[in-house]
Amino acid sequence: MATAKRKKKAPLKKKKPGSTKKRAASSTAASNGAAPKRRTTAKAMAASQRDISVSEFFAKNRHLLGFDNPRKALLTTVKEAVDNSLDACEEAGILPEIWVHIQQTSNDRYKVGIQDNGPGILKKQIPLIFGKLLYGSKFHRLRQSRGQQGIGISAAGMYGVQTTGKPVKIISKVSVRKPSHYYEIQIDTKKNQPKILNGKGDGVDIPPGDKGTKYIEKHGIEWVDQPHGTRVTIELQAKFVRGRGSVGEYLEQTAIANPHVTLHFLDSDDYEYDYLRSTNALPKEPKEIKPHPYGIELGRLATILEDSERMSLSEFFRTKFSRVTPAVAKRICQTAGVSTRSNTGKVGRSEVDALYQAIQKTKISNPSTDCICPIGEDLILKGLHHVVPAEFYTAATRPPAVYRGNPFQIEVGLAYGGSAPTQNVTKDLLNELLEETDARTIRQFLIHTFNGLGSESADKIIKAAALGTRQAPGKLKPSGVEKLFSAMRNVNISDGQSMEVMRYANRVPLQFQQAACAVTQMVVGTNWRSYGLGQSRGSLPRGPVSLMVHVASVWVPFTSESKEAIANYPEIQKEIRLGLQAVGRKLGMYLRRRLRVKQQSDRREVFLRYLKEVSTAVSEINGAKQAELYEQLVKVAKRRTAEADVKLDDRGRPMEEKPAEMNLGDNVLIVDPSTHAAAINRASSSEDEPEE
Repeated sequence: MATAKRKKKAPLKKKKPGSTKKRAASSTAASNGAAPKRRTTAKAMAASQRDISVSEFFAKNRHLLGFDNPRKALLTTVKEAVDNSLDACEEAGILPEIWVHIQQTSNDRYKVGIQDNGPGILKKQIPLIFGKLLYGSKFHRLRQSRGQQGIGISAAGMYGVQTTGKPVKIISKVSVRKPSHYYEIQIDTKKNQPKILNGKGDGVDIPPGDKGTKYIEKHGIEWVDQPHGTRVTIELQAKFVRGRGSVGEYLEQTAIANPHVTLHFLDSDDYEYDYLRSTNALPKEPKEIKPHPYGIELGRLATILEDSERMSLSEFFRTKFSRVTPAVAKRICQTAGVSTRSNTGKVGRSEVDALYQAIQKTKISNPSTDCICPIGEDLILKGLHHVVPAEFYTAATRPPAVYRGNPFQIEVGLAYGGSAPTQNVTKDLLNELLEETDARTIRQFLIHTFNGLGSESADKIIKAAALGTRQAPGKLKPSGVEKLFSAMRNVNISDGQSMEVMRYANRVPLQFQQAACAVTQMVVGTNWRSYGLGQSRGSLPRGPVSLMVHVASVWVPFTSESKEAIANYPEIQKEIRLGLQAVGRKLGMYLRRRLRVKQQSDRREVFLRYLKEVSTAVSEINGAKQAELYEQLVKVAKRRTAEADVKLDDRGRPMEEKPAEMNLGDNVLIVDPSTHAAAINRASSSEDEPEE
């Protein structure tokens, strides 16, 4: 049996002079599970808590609004101002004319001025529109408009004040006989309120006539003399570039979707670009509609019931929502087990939930579509033809559809053919692009500067120019620039060229977050090989194709506050896919017809090449006349290859016999590429002429 022996305790060591009693006490308390000393109290925490204004939030999170880098900030500023100008002009029934001026003030600072010929802004509204976030008239109304949240232009001004300290300058004129109003404003971010810096806090009224003109010239106020309109000037930290994602590209795409606008653009290098309107017809004015029951969520329904005046449920549904008749209201109430005569002030939470569930089970007509205004197939063709050089154009407008109770409409336009973007660049412009680019290699420069230029085409150009793929663009010598320019002009890259996708939401071009957008995803997911284009899995199709997709809606579902990509709603995806298939079928018919014509033409050349020898040999054998035999054989060859002689008109219809053989429809435009190229050459040569 084992016995246990008690061990002797080891003698305690003496503490060193440097040890403290507090450390021993805290370790003992921690080992015993005692609570550590409190760092603060609820009262102290409450004292440090305060309200956060929306301006203060977005000032710290400006990347959410599209101001995350200087290059993007410049484009976002121009975009927000131009969108507001177009909305104001169209709402007032004025054909819009817009001036955009970008001027460099220092190495990384630019002054941006945007002016329109709109109706102008009342004096008391100017500080609120440009000096307060989430202030506007478009958020609560259901009708198509470019702006939605009341953030854009005031956020651009806030970014300018943060990066340069310079206030936003606004001058607005409502009539020739009334004074103009001039303000210098910055946002008080803690209060989300405007701070007026000039005129002792009240702004300045500029008198009309010659006196006002002298005042504007004396104080250096930027203004293009117009009977009415508004101009906003913002100085901000920015970077001006050309090519993809630039202000010039945005304005060019704006001219496509808005053929009724005239744009004047003066960039920082004093280059002037004028995009003249191709139609004098304003878009149809969209009408405001009430919310549809299918687009209302449970919490929103409860809020509308609480805020409404006292009435019966039947009257409530008929007056607050669209497409709800007395019969529909009765069915909703019956399904929910609630009386139609129940007062809205006495409806409880459980009854609200029952009403919401009943709405989802009740069949209600789709909302009215007069609240949206599509571009139209004819104007899409005009806009594309006006800006994009190509040989074949087609467009398709889908019937209106609905997502979450919000009506929307999809439009698709396509342009095929024409010269590559690298072939329309002058040598001077190429030198400027090389100086401005931040790309590390020539390959990156080509891909990121020119739309639709894929890696395969870039490699072809670099190989033809005998340049290194890792060579820096900024370090190219004049001889290297000359080689690159020659290769860009002469290398055929139509086969390796990627499709250029232009995305629009309520006529506004979307420049960034292309991969996250429902439009791009549906374009990539469409089988373009069946329409005659090459395409690798999971990538855009190849070919000289420009595609535009326009989403028109009373409320576009953007993925973020910066409004750069459209969310993936199944209803929207379906309509985009159908629109892409509609223009794809037209393109496939055109390409197949063009291929048949080419095949028959090549076949005829082969016939004609040997008919002379055949007729000579036959005449020697049977003694027939060689000339007559040759003429008969030529007639047979032409009859067999008659399709090579077919000429199509601008709508894709044969101009001679068999007019029903190929009819691509009324939404097609075909032009002679040689004629278009000649027009481009004439325009470029006129620009190169020296001034007298």
